[in-house]
Amino acid sequence: MTTAVCTLFEGDYHSGVAALANSLHRAGFAGNIFAGHRGPRPAWATEGAAAAGDVRVVLVSLETGCHFANHKPQFMRRVLEEFAPASDAVLYADPDICLTAPWQFIEEWIEAGVALAEDVNSPLYENHPRRVGWRKFYAARGFNLRYRGDPYINSGAVGITRGRADFLKTWETLQDLMGEEIGGLDQVKLDGGTSRKMRNPFYCFNVHDQDALNAALEARPEVPVSILGREAMGFAPGLRVLPHALGRRKPWRRAYLREILAGRPPGAADEAFWRHAEGPVQAWPAGFPARRRREIRLARFLGRFLARA
Repeated sequence: MTTAVCTLFEGDYHSGVAALANSLHRAGFAGNIFAGHRGPRPAWATEGAAAAGDVRVVLVSLETGCHFANHKPQFMRRVLEEFAPASDAVLYADPDICLTAPWQFIEEWIEAGVALAEDVNSPLYENHPRRVGWRKFYAARGFNLRYRGDPYINSGAVGITRGRADFLKTWETLQDLMGEEIGGLDQVKLDGGTSRKMRNPFYCFNVHDQDALNAALEARPEVPVSILGREAMGFAPGLRVLPHALGRRKPWRRAYLREILAGRPPGAADEAFWRHAEGPVQAWPAGFPARRRREIRLARFLGRFLARA
């Protein structure tokens, strides 16, 4: 199977794209990563592309007014239809994710069904108010959602074969309808939104892109899915496949020794990021990732004493 990979970034998230590319190279992936972006190209990319062994990062300048969190199904469809028309599948991964599983496992995951992983807030049970809220909202707009299981899916990684790609259209349609409700697809939870609804943690579209994705899964119960548990993204103990750095404290922004004093230890995503910050795509000066790995080890060591105090 030939699979294209894609991601979306702007600003300092280019650091995550470099680590993602290196992790794919180390996992055994060979092919193109299509990286949609706003703003200037990162310094590590020359002439719109960068190579990591058999992995090539192709930068695609985007003009959309959507926040990139709300642009995932659109970009995945564009990859399949325009950038990689000969590919059999596409994997989207957020730029704060690294792969820590062999690429063969990733392709087997995608072949088994739409490849998905549980969110840190999973599960949401059948009559959870959030699910009920989606059903009421979309029923009024002609979509009948059918419960198909408790897992609540994180939208940071989605893999799909070309034969199932019409699911992306459903996700996009439900996302557009949601956008009308939340005040536009430029709205995001991360920035708090501009409306009272977006600031309400109990609002059924508080996590916008994820909520639209999970609603789309209920709108298309016939589409097979392959769901990994909370451990896959590092949200629970177990086998990590694609550690995901949630929130604003991304690995490239963190000050580990200062943060450990505030009770915020490094996580699985931090370790994975700095392990893959070194590689064919170099976003950092030589020796800097190794120094950050030493800081993480020291922070963990200090954390053991602080926990006993």
